Amino acid sequence: MTHHPHVHMIVPGGGFSLDGTRWITSRPAFLLPVRVLGKLFRRLFLTRLTDLHEAGKLAFFGDQAHLAVRRRFLRHLAPVRRKRWVVYAKAPFAGPEAVLAYLSRYTHRVAISNRRLIGFDETGVTFRYKDYRRSGPERQQVMRLDTDEFIRRFLLHVLPRGFHRIRHYGLLASATRKANIVRARALLAVSPPPEPVVAVEPPDPRPHCPCCGGRMRIIETFERWMQPRAPPQRAAAPGAPS
Repeated sequence: MTHHPHVHMIVPGGGFSLDGTRWITSRPAFLLPVRVLGKLFRRLFLTRLTDLHEAGKLAFFGDQAHLAVRRRFLRHLAPVRRKRWVVYAKAPFAGPEAVLAYLSRYTHRVAISNRRLIGFDETGVTFRYKDYRRSGPERQQVMRLDTDEFIRRFLLHVLPRGFHRIRHYGLLASATRKANIVRARALLAVSPPPEPVVAVEPPDPRPHCPCCGGRMRIIETFERWMQPRAPPQRAAAPGAPS
């Protein structure tokens, strides 16, 4: 739950030909040149960072206050421009299905799931987390944070105003997504997914409650002339006030 901005992307391993009649598949075990991508990302990142500095949109405090001066800021970035920015790419161990399942858990969840919460009170929050520097059973660890610190880390994962959680580009752009998926399935000779079967629930025979409107449940049935009666009142003791 520390601050680590990142973006997940799903990129198809191919695309349409220019005339739209063929599906061109990427080479086996190759998606993109990682060294070229590293240089490209380094240039774009540092260029945009310098533009923000010139526009006065970067703030520096404490030991970094001197970086507000442009000359010192550029001198600070100079060693970074000479370093090789590493792009790490490898095939997933469990295949693309595991990647899709992993990313799908992030579409409607923020920071941490409820099942990882162990306890909380006025003084702090206790939760489980994975320590990827360890292996085996020791990977599952427990952490306790002060309430304010837990809320601060949680809010780091809330998108700023104006950001969209999911965006679609290219083949999956919203305007042409449906037609492109149909064409891709046809070119790849992939049958469309089966239509979901909607189960029709039988009508509920239970009557409605005239008071709250909910369904009434039968908890006991009595035979005719065998309805329960209220218990008889105990006779008053002699001399007791009536």
